[in-house]
Amino acid sequence: MDALIVIFITGLIGLFTGLLKKPTLNLIITLCGLAVAFALQLNYGFYKSPFANYQVLEFNVPQLYFSLLAILFTAVIVVGGFGYFKRDASHTGDYYGLLLFSLCGAICLIGFTDLFMFFLGLEILSIPIYVMVGIKKQDVLSAEASIKYFFTGAFATAILLFGIALLYGATGSFNLIEIRSVIQSGEYHTSYLLIGMLFMLGAFLFKVGAVPFHFWGPDVYQGAPEIVTAFMATVVKLAALFAFYSLFNITFQELGYFWIGALYFAIALSLFLGYLGALKQTKFKRLLAYSSISNTGYALFALLSTSNSSLGSLWIFLVGYGFSTIALLTISMAISNEDDEIAAFKGIGYKHPFIGFIMLISLLSLAGIPPLTGFFGKFSLLMNAYNNHLWLVILALISSAIGAFLYLRLIVLSLTKDESDKTITLNLWQYLVLTICAIGILGGGFILAI
Repeated sequence: MDALIVIFITGLIGLFTGLLKKPTLNLIITLCGLAVAFALQLNYGFYKSPFANYQVLEFNVPQLYFSLLAILFTAVIVVGGFGYFKRDASHTGDYYGLLLFSLCGAICLIGFTDLFMFFLGLEILSIPIYVMVGIKKQDVLSAEASIKYFFTGAFATAILLFGIALLYGATGSFNLIEIRSVIQSGEYHTSYLLIGMLFMLGAFLFKVGAVPFHFWGPDVYQGAPEIVTAFMATVVKLAALFAFYSLFNITFQELGYFWIGALYFAIALSLFLGYLGALKQTKFKRLLAYSSISNTGYALFALLSTSNSSLGSLWIFLVGYGFSTIALLTISMAISNEDDEIAAFKGIGYKHPFIGFIMLISLLSLAGIPPLTGFFGKFSLLMNAYNNHLWLVILALISSAIGAFLYLRLIVLSLTKDESDKTITLNLWQYLVLTICAIGILGGGFILAI
């Protein structure tokens, strides 16, 4: 709770200091706030908090790990996006403030204990992103993406609210522990509960970008600035996946027989539709959006396992996926790929070997090649599901082969000699971001060991 308040206050301070039109000051304030929030979350439980009795937000060990990762991703994204946001000095504070407010919602989604806080967290997370997607005011695609994301997101939220209302009608409570106790006792209204769960399942599949509610992803990813796309693909997805896990694999675990069939369907289609859709893309962010759909399919394997290690597997997977995605989008900004063409990456490994190396390990990690973090994440998720869901694991392995071909094409393109005289330079902030991403991508074995 303390970290949440620090992030919120930092966002407010950033809004006011933004009036001074000093982007560097905004960056320092934002990073200081995130550093304090990270330290408070890291030491959670080791000191007496004035909000210790606030019970609608609680953080056990997995929740702490996920919230720390969300804060770390945000800090890296803030640094990586500094070059973009400082172009408009009068609004740099607004941009950083919106990102921090959205992070507050993400932390609420990770630590919620009742459905009131869950809904508040979801809206606090989503509303700033609706605005951020459309911040390129002169870009028609950005405006279209913002409107599309807002209306489809509002529709999904309405479905979610209807599901929560039915859930309350069936169990008489919004508290997760009480809801689970009612389900275990069998003293609930069956029709209300089952229909409510289906509505909530559909809304969650939309929020995480899984099939069949994936249609918004490619357009929104393409229209948003790279830095906002990075935040959506990492922090937003992380928080939504954890909330999904908390509700369905813990609270609704006893009713898994009812919803697991629909989840099978969503996972199987996501694994293939994402990569197959990505194969024909010529725009880089659209390719990442389709790739994200398949990666969401892998992440949802965590919901199929009741093992205590499933959350740890999901965390490792998100570390590899998150740092790889941030690195690729930072590279896209570094080469000034305004048209978002995949062809812009041709020969990048020759022109700038450091960028070429980062792009290589990022793509290999997304493909699940050992010994990178992406491999350990996918491997541990599939191993948890191996005994009870073998046929789905086989489908995931086939899908991985398609994904490997997709990423290999990008690797070959980046290492193909290009005769153009275009030079590529990185600023200090981009070097720092890419170095941090490389550590996260290469450190999978160490992460697994601890």
